Amino acid sequence: MAKSKKIVAAVDIGSTKIVVVAGQLSDDAKLEILGIGTAASAGVRRGVVLNIEEVARAIDRALRTAEEQMGTEVEEVYVNIVGQQLKTYSVKAEKYIDKDHLVTEADVDFLIQKVRGAEMPEGYKIYHIEPQMYQVDQEGECSDPVGMKAEHLEVEFKLLVAPETYGDNLRQGIQQTGINVKSAVIDPLASSEILLTEEERETGVILLDIGGGTTKLAIFHEGVMRYSTMIPFGGNVLTNDIKEGCSISSMQAEQLKTQYGQAMGDFAPEDRVVTIPSQSGWAPKEISFKNLAYIIQARMEEIIENVNFHIGNSGFGDRIGAGIVLTGGTALLPNLNQLLKYQTGMDVRLGVPRVKTDKPWRGIEDPRFATVLGLLQMGLKEVEDDGVREQRVKKKPAKTKSSSFSFFRTVKEGVAKQMDMFFNDEQGIEMK
Repeated sequence: MAKSKKIVAAVDIGSTKIVVVAGQLSDDAKLEILGIGTAASAGVRRGVVLNIEEVARAIDRALRTAEEQMGTEVEEVYVNIVGQQLKTYSVKAEKYIDKDHLVTEADVDFLIQKVRGAEMPEGYKIYHIEPQMYQVDQEGECSDPVGMKAEHLEVEFKLLVAPETYGDNLRQGIQQTGINVKSAVIDPLASSEILLTEEERETGVILLDIGGGTTKLAIFHEGVMRYSTMIPFGGNVLTNDIKEGCSISSMQAEQLKTQYGQAMGDFAPEDRVVTIPSQSGWAPKEISFKNLAYIIQARMEEIIENVNFHIGNSGFGDRIGAGIVLTGGTALLPNLNQLLKYQTGMDVRLGVPRVKTDKPWRGIEDPRFATVLGLLQMGLKEVEDDGVREQRVKKKPAKTKSSSFSFFRTVKEGVAKQMDMFFNDEQGIEMK
């Protein structure tokens, strides 16, 4: 009898929209999407859950849609976590090993457990622990010490910390829908999983996610995330500018932006206008495409100015060999690539989710699905790794160097893969 495949579900809780995607791996290792649900976001500001009741209702609507398509219920989910108060600490840990013994997986796990007890600021908790380079005796640094002969093992860890309320509110909101949180993953790591190539990560690349309520920036270099921050505004401010500049409603402004807007006024046609129907007896309004584009461009230039500031502040601005990968709902604005390239001097490409599916699914390659698909892919990898480990336990293999390497590789390729981040708080303070 064929073993049933594990279904994995992911939830992207954004400032404007909540997306749920559930799927499993097919026999040929392709993603089989079983259900997708979306709902307007509520109770979320700048990516942080503030009203648990409101966000629970919104998540429930998206979940039920996905479950109806699947024909089964979701039990647990992977979810993204984001916020301006995410910070990192650098913490070193060391262990002396018996002479003539080799470094084992237990030694590595001992160091990880040791840093879990590191003292955090009041109200903060550790969300991710990621080992950087290991120092083995006096032989220099290495990324994988398991199986090496050593008397002294030292490693620097990056501890990702954030207010306890971030995770607590997320879990409470999701648990009110009757399901549990399997894992909370920081947003840029989830998106990068599905958007970036290994070559881009190595050469140096900026992942720029311009969403509805926030703009998230992450810099990767030599395979690891080196810097990340969040700018507390995104596509919503464009909508508000159009509303104020054209004296129309928010709904009309959003429709104008998505249907007729673009990011560069010089490229907009001179002779085209859109007519806004009258309300309460007022005369219809005519808005030119060019004026609309200039309103959008002015605000986008302000956002890009903030982006340039953070690139300079990161210390990695001169090490971006690949350029900028643009994602998020606002990334779909026509000519935004050109404006971004002009303002930053870097090459720009649209970040389209790189996912192999067993059959076409309409709209799945939209940048707005990047985070949730990244979460889903991480979950499927974890399930696959768990299955491999389960088989190894059943077979009870002899303790060899290769099995130790397999364990360590699993540790390295966990949820927060090769993370080396600097998260700014609202005052722009970096904590290391």
